[in-house]
Amino acid sequence: MSTTKTIQTALISVFDKTGLEPIVKQLHEQNVTLYSTGGTEDFIKKLGIPVVPVEDVTSYPSILGGRVKTLHPKIFGGILNRQDNPDDVAQMEEYNIPQLDLVIVDLYPFEKTVASGASEADIIEKIDIGGISLIRAAAKNFKDTVIVASVKEYAYLLDLIVTQQGATTLEQRRLLATKAFHVSSHYDTAIFNYFNQEETYFKTSIEEGQVLRYGENPHQKGYFFGEFNQMFDKLHGKELSYNNLLDVDAAVNLIAEFKENAPTFAILKHNNACGLATRNSMKEAYLAALACDPTSAFGGVLIANGAIDLATAQEINSLFCEVVIAQSFEESAVTLLMEKKNRILLVQHEVALPNRQVRTCLNGLLVQDRNAITDAESDLKVVTESSPTSQEIDDLLFASKICKNTKSNTIVFAKNSTLVASGTGQTSRVDALKQAIEKANTFGFDLNGAVMASDAFFPFPDCVEIADHAGITAVIQPGGSIKDALSIDYCNENKVAMVFTGTRHFKH
Repeated sequence: MSTTKTIQTALISVFDKTGLEPIVKQLHEQNVTLYSTGGTEDFIKKLGIPVVPVEDVTSYPSILGGRVKTLHPKIFGGILNRQDNPDDVAQMEEYNIPQLDLVIVDLYPFEKTVASGASEADIIEKIDIGGISLIRAAAKNFKDTVIVASVKEYAYLLDLIVTQQGATTLEQRRLLATKAFHVSSHYDTAIFNYFNQEETYFKTSIEEGQVLRYGENPHQKGYFFGEFNQMFDKLHGKELSYNNLLDVDAAVNLIAEFKENAPTFAILKHNNACGLATRNSMKEAYLAALACDPTSAFGGVLIANGAIDLATAQEINSLFCEVVIAQSFEESAVTLLMEKKNRILLVQHEVALPNRQVRTCLNGLLVQDRNAITDAESDLKVVTESSPTSQEIDDLLFASKICKNTKSNTIVFAKNSTLVASGTGQTSRVDALKQAIEKANTFGFDLNGAVMASDAFFPFPDCVEIADHAGITAVIQPGGSIKDALSIDYCNENKVAMVFTGTRHFKH
């Protein structure tokens, strides 16, 4: 038996009528019998096209305020019957059930209704019953039935019925069934998450996805699932890679800490800041950030907390960098930066980031709340005889923001609203400290009067001693070690100011 099926009948029942008209007209031209109900039936009639009301098939009207319209054996029998099964064929004839070859249906906008802040009563009414049942039934019976469950598939369907004169192959029907189950599973996940109060239940669904050139390395496949275009306007450049996206994510999270600051510019490499500074102009901020570690800045991701003007772009243009992100760009800056054909330029939009973070672990997932705490002056507890100066407090908070967004173990040095150096991703805090000192010395920074931030407490006084000898005059750390007193005593003896925040900022 041929697996190619020609559409002779169609059931159409949709909430969103966008793009439906050309499909209905094409089906009518091909002498397809149309069945419908409610608003879709009225829509088809207004086109001057004959349509059979579902009520004429079921002998039941739409009841319960529209909650029950298509839930009837004569509808679902027409969808679910197996055309190669003699018993099914006999029952279709016995009960006078019409064959339904094509089902076009969408779902009530549940997610949009929740996002609108509607009442629970309105939200409940947007839980689709008939539509989701029609989708599952038609998708299940893809051997005989065509299912279109989203406006996104209208163009594909129209192309099929025009170019193939209403015929579809098994492979095409299976593809549409796959997309339909994607729609239904996403819808059910959204409903579940609205009701779910159990912290140990976890379900997520993302509708949009894209294939990347590769993953972390060329031999690994890579994908991104999310609505990137909601967050950014891409003005120029090559496709973003897996590693680009990780760096962009790190950059967005880091610069968010400086949202309310004066012009601030950050340069990142492998998810860590290798330069960051706040100045009176974006150009000055960029140059100060670049000076922190010009070696690591090569091939990095750049991000500004405001607009990039031509003066800043002229400085950036001499650096090889993968991505430049800003709240906006002057037109002349874009023209200049586009001289490098592969350089990616992104305009960042204000979009809320997820409240929870998810990553694979062993044979499952780890889920945690986003680290939403940013250390503020009100959080600081002075634990030494010496108190930090006003400038040191500003620098301590500046360093803490960077520290929070740097891979552990980490130590960050800052001075005059500038990242001086950092030790990142080390297996011991002492190693991170020594790495930071070496970097500062390599690029000619004077650590005298600089401050130090640590993402976690010091189990021994060795870190504050090494930092003091390097010129550090103030320290910010969470505190909480059973040997805190040893570090405090050393600071008191050597007139180093130290504050505790009470909040650890591990990042792995």
